[in-house]
Amino acid sequence: MKIRAAVVRKAGLPRPYQQSKPVTIEEIDLAPPGFAEVLVKICAAGVCHSDLSVVSGDVPLPLPLVLGHEAAGEVVELGAGVDDLAVGDHVITLFAPACGKCVSCVEGRPTRCLAAGRSNQRGTLLSGAKRLSKDGEAINHNLGASSFADHAVLARSAVVKIDKSFAFEDAALFGCAVVTGAGAVVNTADVKMGTSVAVIGLGGVGLSALLAARAAGARKIVALDVKPDKLTFAKTLGATDAFNATEADVVKKVAAATAGGVDCAIETSGAVAGFDLAYRAIRRGGTVVTTSLPNVKSTWPLSPTHLVLMEATLKGSYMGSAVPTRDIPRFMEMFAQGRLPIDKLKSGTIRLDQINEAFDRLADGEVVRQVILYD
Repeated sequence: MKIRAAVVRKAGLPRPYQQSKPVTIEEIDLAPPGFAEVLVKICAAGVCHSDLSVVSGDVPLPLPLVLGHEAAGEVVELGAGVDDLAVGDHVITLFAPACGKCVSCVEGRPTRCLAAGRSNQRGTLLSGAKRLSKDGEAINHNLGASSFADHAVLARSAVVKIDKSFAFEDAALFGCAVVTGAGAVVNTADVKMGTSVAVIGLGGVGLSALLAARAAGARKIVALDVKPDKLTFAKTLGATDAFNATEADVVKKVAAATAGGVDCAIETSGAVAGFDLAYRAIRRGGTVVTTSLPNVKSTWPLSPTHLVLMEATLKGSYMGSAVPTRDIPRFMEMFAQGRLPIDKLKSGTIRLDQINEAFDRLADGEVVRQVILYD
C-alpha cells in the first residue's frame, strides 16, 4: 500500500531545520505484515528527543529511515500467527519489541531483548525484514516502529492493546515519554515514599518522571533545567524546589534544600553536563538513573575512588526498565484516576508536514511534547 511518511535521508544538516529540511514528507510503499506482525493505522504520534537525535546525527542509524517511535493507533490488518488482537483494536506502539526467547526476555526484562537490540540498530523489524520502500529502494525502520507515517507495520510484541476510551493524542505519550520517565522512577530507581528525588531535564521524559515521583510519595522533588519557564511549570506539577542548572552554586542549593543531597537523581537531559550535575546532586549512598541518549561519542570522567567513597550507584534505564504489557496499563489507569496527569505535558498538536519546525522548537527547548495528529 502507499503511505505518507516522514523520511530522513541525511543526518546532521544545519539548523534551522525549517530551512535545511532534513525531513521530507514522501509517498512510499508499505508491504503487508508478515508472520507475527500487525498493520496499524497511526492516529497520533509524539515528537521525541530521540527522533531529533537521529536528525542531528547524535544517534547514528541506517538511512534513509522513516522516523517516529511514540504513537497510538488502530489495528487494521493481522499477520499470520497473531491471534490475540483483532482488527479495530486500539494500540500503543513500542520502540523495544521482544523476541520472548533470549536470556533477557526469559529473565523478565524484555526491554533488554538481544534480538530487538540488533534489529533496531540495523533498521529492520524484529523479524529482520524491511517493509518500507520507494521505487525499489529499501527504507529503514526507526526502532521497529516508524510511526511518523499514516500507517506502520510492527512486530506483534511492539504494540500494547489499550482501552478505546483513551484519546489517541493522550495515549501516544505512554509509548515513550511516560513509560521511560515513570518507569525510571518506579522500576529502575524503585523510589519509595519519603524519598528525595532530583529530575534533571524537564522534557517529556523528565516531567513524566517528576509526576511519577510525586505519585510514589517522594517528600522532596527538585527540578533542574536551563529554561526558567520549564522550572515554573515543574512547580505546578509538584516540584518542591526548582533551580536553574547553569547557576554556579546549583549543587549547594540542591544540598541545602535536601539536607545534603538527594537520594536519587533521574537524569533525562540528553547532555553530559546534565549527567555530571546528577552525580554531584546525590547524597552519599545516592543513586543516579539516566535515560539520556547524548551524542554516542560523549564520555564522562569518573574517579573510581570518589565512587567508592560516595558508595554511589549509577544506573542506565532503557524504556524505564519496563515490562510494557504490565506497566503501560498501570500507568494509563493512574492517568485515568488523575494521579498521573500526563495530558498536561502536551505542547500542542501539529500536522506531519510541520515536522521540521517541530524539531526546531524541540531543539530550542521551547516545548515539552508536540503531538502529530493524522486525518
